[in-house]
Amino acid sequence: MDRQAQYDFIVVGAGSSGSVLANRLSENGKFTVLVLEAGPSDKTNMFIHMPAGMASLMHSHKYNWRFWTSPQVHLNNRVMFQPRGKTLGGSSSINACVYIRGHSSDFDHWAYLGCEGWAYEEVLPYFKKSEKFQPEAITTGLTQEELEKYHGSEGPLNIVSPSHKNKLSKAFIEAGVQAGYPENLDFNGVSQAGVGSYYAYHKDGQRWSNSRGYLWSAMSRTNLTVITSARVARVCIDSRSASGVEYFHEGQLCKVVAKKEVILSGGAFNSPHLLMLSGIGPWRDLIKHNIQFVHELPGVGQNLQDHLDVFLVMRTRNRLPISLHPLSWLRCISELVKYLIFKSGELSSNLAESGGFVKSSEEEPIEDLQLHFVPLPAIRHGLNLWPLLKSYAYSIMVYDLRPLSKGRVKLASSNPLDLPVVDPNYGEHQRDIDRLVKGIRIVRNIVSQPALRGMNREEISPGQHLQTDEELQKWVRETAETAYHPVGTCKMGVDDMAVVDHRLRVHGIAKLRVVDCSIMPTLVGGNTNATATMIGEKAATMILEDHDRERD
Repeated sequence: MDRQAQYDFIVVGAGSSGSVLANRLSENGKFTVLVLEAGPSDKTNMFIHMPAGMASLMHSHKYNWRFWTSPQVHLNNRVMFQPRGKTLGGSSSINACVYIRGHSSDFDHWAYLGCEGWAYEEVLPYFKKSEKFQPEAITTGLTQEELEKYHGSEGPLNIVSPSHKNKLSKAFIEAGVQAGYPENLDFNGVSQAGVGSYYAYHKDGQRWSNSRGYLWSAMSRTNLTVITSARVARVCIDSRSASGVEYFHEGQLCKVVAKKEVILSGGAFNSPHLLMLSGIGPWRDLIKHNIQFVHELPGVGQNLQDHLDVFLVMRTRNRLPISLHPLSWLRCISELVKYLIFKSGELSSNLAESGGFVKSSEEEPIEDLQLHFVPLPAIRHGLNLWPLLKSYAYSIMVYDLRPLSKGRVKLASSNPLDLPVVDPNYGEHQRDIDRLVKGIRIVRNIVSQPALRGMNREEISPGQHLQTDEELQKWVRETAETAYHPVGTCKMGVDDMAVVDHRLRVHGIAKLRVVDCSIMPTLVGGNTNATATMIGEKAATMILEDHDRERD
């Protein structure tokens, strides 16, 4: 391509938010849009489209950034795995497809912090705009009023309840009700409290990522250009205004001009990294790495937040769990054939089929713990498959929805091809660890209920020998991992550490925005892909409004 090409908008990153921007900014035909994605296309990898194929993608260097943290001093100096999608669709192409928005109060809190226009009632239309919610495939338990108030039916993202449900996932919901929690038919509706089945980004037994929902249908437009395997090196800044970007592609350093805006959608690790490589951020860090200083924004890379989780793993007396045990090999072959021919069966499951939201104590004003039930033994991000080979077991993940610990993303060097240093600072606050201990006790109570009790053989992890708070706290620090929800490193706000304003424009730099989960000032109570999508939808509307005013 012409290395001095010009486009109205340049979007850096075709992930969950970037895919939305690519579609919405190009759909009226008035603007030219270039999307630069560091990874390859998502179209040819079978495991991306197979919902249960996400475990395979954890190993991939081609489709996964495979970040690792710096040693986590509060978690026994462990270096921890941080998978992020590196392909069209970003992490929506490698995640568990769980559709959760967060609690309504999370967004009201953003508005309280000064983020005008981001209260729950103001962002709800953008959640609905993204949805093709299919109640006929889900349940008749929701009223028409609830469906109309909380859900959309014409959006690009197919939201269903997966047709395959492991019997253990259903038993978990029954056990949760027996433990005193209400069954919740819709965690994104009237209330988040209780236990139930999760909705998923699926269509016809396949993953329905943001790429498939937003990008594939738009790529035939003549005013939209998508370049894969394009690694952006820096944003070009002229007189405190973004003028374009430089990027590596096919062994060459290319430059492209943005006539209207450059929009960063690289996610919570890559967006602050690119700002710092471009001379925007904490000046001491930039000078340390001999990067030409452009603009002081001390909050760039700060405020990193993530959900820290632990797993209770229970060996079963039956063979209901998914397993690679030799006794299940015929079942595995049968399920593979079933999926390849009919797109049905266990491999059409997103695995995290059920779960819930509970309080760690009655004093909590809202639910502060999320549970994910998985009908297989926890396998450490898919990096260690040995538990699948030796055990029939199920796992229940529990994580603190609003941890106090915050970390940062830093430059490793001035080389744009070097990954940044990621330090989530997990477990700095004792309260975060205490809540996970309370979560384990809650989960132990659920699995002791009649619906699951008769199926249980033994608790593999933490293990019944660990009972005291001190023992469980030690175990949490030895075993806790990430739920893959990093946010906050280019936070929106009005304070001195804010990086973008309420319209996601970078403070002090014209024609530059950040649109992804890095702008979230605080974590939401749940999985983050739905919120990333909402951010993309709302941002696209604001961007188009701003440039319509220009024409006026």
